[in-house]
Amino acid sequence: MALLRNPHPGEILKKEFLDEIGMSQNRLAQAIGVPNNRIHAIVNGTRDVTGDTDLRLCKFFGLSEGYFLRLQNDYDVLEAKRRIAGQLAKIKPYKSNKAA
Repeated sequence: MALLRNPHPGEILKKEFLDEIGMSQNRLAQAIGVPNNRIHAIVNGTRDVTGDTDLRLCKFFGLSEGYFLRLQNDYDVLEAKRRIAGQLAKIKPYKSNKAA
């Protein structure tokens, strides 16, 4: 079964935000006060979104705080789930012996 693609938050930042408003990565970096290479690395998927960057991006785009962190978390969880699926399948959930 083919797996669905798991887009990195940087891909979403580029396609859904920067491309939509026609803004360059360098201009965004300047607007939110971060080094240019930070935005480039996030867009290229080689750097994760941090709390600091999330707050800056959310303020700039008028989003609720945590928007990009939630994207990052969803991305990370799916990647981990795919990576350790075999190990997860062997874990038996804990069941209490206490009467309810």
